[in-house]
Amino acid sequence: MENNSNNQNQANTPLQNNIGDDEIDLRELFTAIWQGKWIIIAVTTLFAVASVFYAINQPNIYKSEALLAPAEQDKAGGLGALSGQFGGLASLAGVNLGSGGGIDKTQMALEVLKSRKFTSEFIQKHNILPDLMAVKSWESEKNTIIYNQEVYNKAENKWLRKVKSPFKPKPSMQEAFKVFSQVVNADVSKESGMVSISIEHLSPYIAKQWVDWLVVDLNKTMKERDVVEANKSTEFLMNQLENTKIADIRAVLYKLVEEQAKIIMFANVRDEYVFKTIDPALVPEVKFKPKRAVICVIGVLLGMMLSLMVVLLKHFSKKHSDK
Repeated sequence: MENNSNNQNQANTPLQNNIGDDEIDLRELFTAIWQGKWIIIAVTTLFAVASVFYAINQPNIYKSEALLAPAEQDKAGGLGALSGQFGGLASLAGVNLGSGGGIDKTQMALEVLKSRKFTSEFIQKHNILPDLMAVKSWESEKNTIIYNQEVYNKAENKWLRKVKSPFKPKPSMQEAFKVFSQVVNADVSKESGMVSISIEHLSPYIAKQWVDWLVVDLNKTMKERDVVEANKSTEFLMNQLENTKIADIRAVLYKLVEEQAKIIMFANVRDEYVFKTIDPALVPEVKFKPKRAVICVIGVLLGMMLSLMVVLLKHFSKKHSDK
């Protein structure tokens, strides 16, 4: 029995030694860090200096924002009411009044804002391609834009980009759309339903101007779409009136013509057709980004973590090689 006990103890001894070898000794860990303190200090300092240099050289970006309220839309009345009253009669004349559910013009306007067609027309209408694609910096004292001379020559209004085919020196609308999508932002509050449209740019004055233009152009675009649609509907309904002799159906058609006339009237008298400005865009006085302090802190932390990993890996690799 005694021999068996000794043999079992001897068998367990290597296992215990292996477990002890695999466990990390905190004292050894701190000793390794202390021995490699100069590496940690050097690498952390290097990352700190690099992050400060990077943060300082990042240009200030300003953000201008407008708060908008959706204009009231007649969703329940109008064609919706007529659909419930005269839908059957109208169908006899081949006129579809729809379900009367209405269209969320606010959501439609935001989708128009994100569309390539609207963005391309906006850029060309206001001639903002150089301010979008070639700005290098902004001088606050003179309120002037400095363009990248390798990209755009303002004096000659000439694009100088060196690009490979199929791209050309002058950026295409597809390129401009991608850049513009990164600087414009539109959010809808789930609680209040309010809409905020913002622009980020090197120049606070340009950011404010673009927001103002966007609000005006969105309202104008949505107004023109509804007026065109109402005019086409009126023309169709008048043709139906000429071909219909049934009094009840003619009454329905006259009501429909009246509704289209209301749409055209409201569109012509309301400049804020889809969005009403609650809080207009302002020229921001304080930059929106970059957060230079955050960049520096992240740089220091990255340098510290990297140097710690290097010191510990070096220590344990040397320890295992000595064995």
